[in-house]
Amino acid sequence: MVLKNQVQLITYPDSLGGNLKTLNTILLKYFCDIFKGGVHILPPFPSSGDRGFAPLTYMEIDTRLGTWEDIRSIGENFDVLVDLMVNHISQKSLYFQDFLKSGRKSKYADFFITLDKIWKNGEPVKKDIDKIFLRRQLPYSVFTIEETGEKEKVWTTFGKTDPSEQIDLDIKSDKVRQLIKDFFVNFSKNNVKIVRLDAVGYVIKKLGTSCFFVEPDIYDFLDWIMKLANSLGIELLPEVHAHYSIQNRLAQHGFWIYDFILPFTILETIITKSSEKLCQYLKVRPSKQFTMLDCHDGIPVKPDMDGLIDTDEARKLVNVCLERGSNLSLILSEKYKSEDGFDVHQIRCSYYSVLNCDDDAYLAARAIQFFAPGIPQVYYVGLLAGENDVENVNKTGEGREINRHNFSIAEIEQSLEKKVVKRLLKLIRFRNEYPAFNGEFKVLDCCEDEIYLSWEKDDQRCTLYIDFNRNSSIIDYVDESGNLVEYVV
Repeated sequence: MVLKNQVQLITYPDSLGGNLKTLNTILLKYFCDIFKGGVHILPPFPSSGDRGFAPLTYMEIDTRLGTWEDIRSIGENFDVLVDLMVNHISQKSLYFQDFLKSGRKSKYADFFITLDKIWKNGEPVKKDIDKIFLRRQLPYSVFTIEETGEKEKVWTTFGKTDPSEQIDLDIKSDKVRQLIKDFFVNFSKNNVKIVRLDAVGYVIKKLGTSCFFVEPDIYDFLDWIMKLANSLGIELLPEVHAHYSIQNRLAQHGFWIYDFILPFTILETIITKSSEKLCQYLKVRPSKQFTMLDCHDGIPVKPDMDGLIDTDEARKLVNVCLERGSNLSLILSEKYKSEDGFDVHQIRCSYYSVLNCDDDAYLAARAIQFFAPGIPQVYYVGLLAGENDVENVNKTGEGREINRHNFSIAEIEQSLEKKVVKRLLKLIRFRNEYPAFNGEFKVLDCCEDEIYLSWEKDDQRCTLYIDFNRNSSIIDYVDESGNLVEYVV
């Protein structure tokens, strides 16, 4: 399929109205001309944790959220994007539960990475672990096999509990590859057009490496899965939080990538009122990207921004974010912190809140995002100019809940009356409909406290000018009659 160069929505299945059926109703009633690019539905599958990111299976929809029929219905009017946590599956899945019962006798035993597949005799070696980009204190969990009482060490990249709720899959296993094929076939049958490969950077485990985006091995897997997706008319979006050079290499291999540089860079531009770094970046970045400002996790910092930020300046920016109510996700591995100890992985916040709930600043940020080449995604909280949900953080103890507020229908309707939301919807319509966004992009000369961007195709031309001293955004464009029109965002 050919992806539409128009704006997409990112939402949990229950965050706009409570379930998938209501989500479809809301999309058709309020946003039918807004999300022409599609809808990214964060995991709607049965899951044992991490708000859907510890799936039991991809063959079913969580009955509390809806059915496959609901997904197909949404897919009739919007291209549906779903996640495949290709690196792991839930401890509560029937596959791992069978392994827990029968151990190596289980027909699913080969699905998982017992440590004897990595280390001789299955005993982990500290000097190898020290090289790994860790997402928890150790990259494995210890489980007791029910029938024998034996202890099994199994690779678990993610998970806050011990043992982990998320069990890594062995993508070298033919049985796992068949399972992935089954999942993709099921997606295709149910109107899914795009699959995001969540945590794909962690699928290769190789001694002597960081076990993160291990080259060239990772490309063999990606080429295999791309061939599978193409055979079913599905587009792939690998999700890799990594140094920007890795993203560039992914793009060179023909993959869509995420622009994880843009959110921090735009935020820094608006707060410091200097567009120098942003303009430099926009001139050299790959164009085949999905762009975002906010998401269910946070604004990426390390490792995404490594080599692009001065850590002293980054600390100052992070402190501003903290003053505005943000919280932080930190890097665990000492090796992957900056030399001066800077260890911020993500800034967790509502993007509207981190810009001090300043309507003009927020619209300026969105205008830059929409003018940057690529497919723009707008997270549902950002769509409704939602603010930091500190109450939910305190209630759950989960820092990411700051930007995961669930909106009732009444709250959605109230939010749609906000001036900032009305202005954002108008801007999205312009981005969706103006033809020049399929043409040639340029970063025009400007002063350091301004930005000047343009798109041109045939007789259609639009320019974005922002003065960061006032955060005023003006779009000039040529209309169908050839007249020059000024649009104050």
